[in-house]
Amino acid sequence: MVLDRSFQLPNRLKEFTSFLVMDVLDRANELERRGHPMVHLEVGEPDFKTPRKILEAGQKALAEGKTHYTPSLGIYPLREAISEWYRKKYRVTVSPERIIVTMGTSPGLLLILSTLLNPGDEIILTNPGYACYANFIRYLEGVPVFVKVQEAEGFQCRTAYIRAKITERTRAILINSPSNPTGHLLPPEEMAEISRLRLPVISDEIYHGLVYGEKAHSFLELSQDAFVLNGFSKYFAMTGWRLGYIIVPDEYVRPIQKLQQNFFISSNTVAQYAGIVALNEEHPELEEMKQKYNKRRKYMIQRLREMGFGIAVEPTGAFYVFANAGKFTDDSLKFSFELLENAHVAVAPGIDFGSNGEGYMRFSYANSLEAIENGMNRLEAYLKSRSRPVRRSSL
Repeated sequence: MVLDRSFQLPNRLKEFTSFLVMDVLDRANELERRGHPMVHLEVGEPDFKTPRKILEAGQKALAEGKTHYTPSLGIYPLREAISEWYRKKYRVTVSPERIIVTMGTSPGLLLILSTLLNPGDEIILTNPGYACYANFIRYLEGVPVFVKVQEAEGFQCRTAYIRAKITERTRAILINSPSNPTGHLLPPEEMAEISRLRLPVISDEIYHGLVYGEKAHSFLELSQDAFVLNGFSKYFAMTGWRLGYIIVPDEYVRPIQKLQQNFFISSNTVAQYAGIVALNEEHPELEEMKQKYNKRRKYMIQRLREMGFGIAVEPTGAFYVFANAGKFTDDSLKFSFELLENAHVAVAPGIDFGSNGEGYMRFSYANSLEAIENGMNRLEAYLKSRSRPVRRSSL
């Protein structure tokens, strides 16, 4: 018997798409290696240092030899600190027993979806929305069901749109507020309407804390049966620490714990001890960080509008501006690489976030104001040269 050893991907990966913003980043890094200084406005990573007290807590944990496995649910003092954080910030009571510490929110989402989905089951989510959500669902042989959200409505996920997508296979509604890529918040009244649909809600709250002039609400304020994802990457500028957590209904704790034990064993030990200090101590750097983000946000919106990008409703959360680039292109991926190669400015293409994101570009202001100003100047100069008619030589 001759075995066929030709390369074949499993079916669950055949519809798996690349994370296009990372392709942009890879090319930007390659151009930098070739001597072309780039302005990075593509990735959603804080440019600020982790606050001093948190760094010291991590160093202390290392010095004390806290470098071994922890319980699979996470160390109890951190789970208590998360519980207290939700009591103070949102006035909700969350038992530490319902909290599972994870290596960032992405593994947390994978764990949640793994307990919800059988092949063919559906998750309702927005289009545009975070690029990786749909791939997580497809990987588990579920079906992402998209609700198109519109620029004129501030990319809000209206309950009426969701209701029209509900079927007998619907297992949950996935929301993200403040949103990646749009930077918009879901209004509390819309959240209340969603809660009345009586379906499980997965609420990605990783950008909470990065809100300007408004207030972010946890879905736990409306329902204790929600699945909540949060973590330390964005607000505490701890992306590389890989520390997040999920809050789940009681009956899901043990199934998710078993998955955690098999897939990940436990979260990073040193990061967990640093996380306790992140939540329990005051960090003046964070307020300064927010003020700088807000200044960058206002500046970027103004400059993009002056160049001709459309921003119907100003974003008030996260660190993104999702701008209508219809004046310049109907192919956001091609346009993204055009800007990369010619203006040396890296920007995320809207198509990365769903078909309804085509014609838009996501600009990240998680970079210094100086870099953003440089990037805006480069873009403006290139777009002006791009639109200038070519002079024909006279014969």
